[in-house]
Amino acid sequence: MDAALYQPVIESLARTPSIVVPLARSVPETIRRRRPRAGKWSAHEHACHLAAVHPLFFSRLDLILAEPPATIRPYLPDQDDPDDALLQVDLEEALQRFERDRSRLVARLRALRPEDWDRTAEHGEYNQYSVFIMFRHLAMHDLLHAYRIEELLLKKDWE
Repeated sequence: MDAALYQPVIESLARTPSIVVPLARSVPETIRRRRPRAGKWSAHEHACHLAAVHPLFFSRLDLILAEPPATIRPYLPDQDDPDDALLQVDLEEALQRFERDRSRLVARLRALRPEDWDRTAEHGEYNQYSVFIMFRHLAMHDLLHAYRIEELLLKKDWE
């Protein structure tokens, strides 16, 4: 794979903590754990989720690189985890873990060979999946959750 495709993904993943961590810390304690409505996550949960998924991506990468063709089981937090699991997590510890794990992940991705980015796997939810797609997806996933945190930070009217 051409580095011009995967280098921007790596750079996005490397920059995300500098956006997410200060954003999550800026949410006032009074609303940090408040859910906008039943079944929707609080800012605290969105931030903690970003830290919680790193082990999943490390193991998926190991699997794809070691056992082609690998089979990836979808992770569905609303089905795989208790409803209040992320509310039990210490936010500061999660943010520190997010920064540490993201740094390790970025270092690992920078060490991949160009052909590693093309390695594929079967995914129970998607019609195609590769190392490149997995980490492009993670980069967009990060920004989706950052956006949700900001929405909650700026929210005027709570139900």
